[in-house]
Amino acid sequence: MVQLHVKRGDESQFLFSTSVDVPLETLTQQVTAIYNNRLKVDRLCSEFPELVDHGVTLPPNMQGLTDEQIVDLKLKDEWEERCVPSGGPEFNKDEIGRRNGHAPNQKMKEVLRNTMEEAKALISKKQAVAGVCVTMEMVKEALDQLRGAVMIVYPMGLPPHDPIRMELEDQEDLSGTQASLQVIPVEEAQLWWAAKELHRGKKLQDYIGKNDKTKIVVKIQKVGGATLQLAKQQDQRTLLDEVEDDSHLHSDWSDRQTLKRQFQGLSNIKWGPR
Repeated sequence: MVQLHVKRGDESQFLFSTSVDVPLETLTQQVTAIYNNRLKVDRLCSEFPELVDHGVTLPPNMQGLTDEQIVDLKLKDEWEERCVPSGGPEFNKDEIGRRNGHAPNQKMKEVLRNTMEEAKALISKKQAVAGVCVTMEMVKEALDQLRGAVMIVYPMGLPPHDPIRMELEDQEDLSGTQASLQVIPVEEAQLWWAAKELHRGKKLQDYIGKNDKTKIVVKIQKVGGATLQLAKQQDQRTLLDEVEDDSHLHSDWSDRQTLKRQFQGLSNIKWGPR
């Protein structure tokens, strides 16, 4: 199988295993789905500590208000009595006024914390360092673990405006956020290898040949995310990355340092007087 080292810019994301005869339309969709859903897991895990410490989010019209302002405006959180954590809440005021302060008890906190760490480990960028390929099934497992933990701690569910519930139901609104800049809509996704865009109408083997035991560095980006000129400037660096990355595949390079010198224009240099 071909092993893809998927990067966004120069930042490592994950390893993905595929075949040389895969249609690039299919490959682009698969890689983009894993990339975007790993981001979803990250966003969920960033909200879990707040849920652990301060309970569910207040309705949008109550967030950021002081207790006095809430009283003066005669506002009421209709979800407070419905969304009670298992075993009862422990009050811990949210000083920024985003969550209602009715936190889970210590046992339920541990359920959320432990599950969060397990989910993060499944899709961690450290998997690439360990040589572990990430699959969509692994990402779905991470999402299912987080969903299950929420159901255990909040059997009556979370309020519809809580970002964790919105993420789990694919109703998140990322407009105007930094997170929205990271997401790549599948129809706008491009894969690049060695300064070449991998066009969706072709197969992977049209670019890399039919060797099914290859490792390549592939970059994912939005359409128009980088110019061809910039991609060409990065080509030498990408090829050198592949020399470094494929050491565990026992590639038969006769002289890796010679190859690097050729890429860097340092071959055939004679020192001393002519």
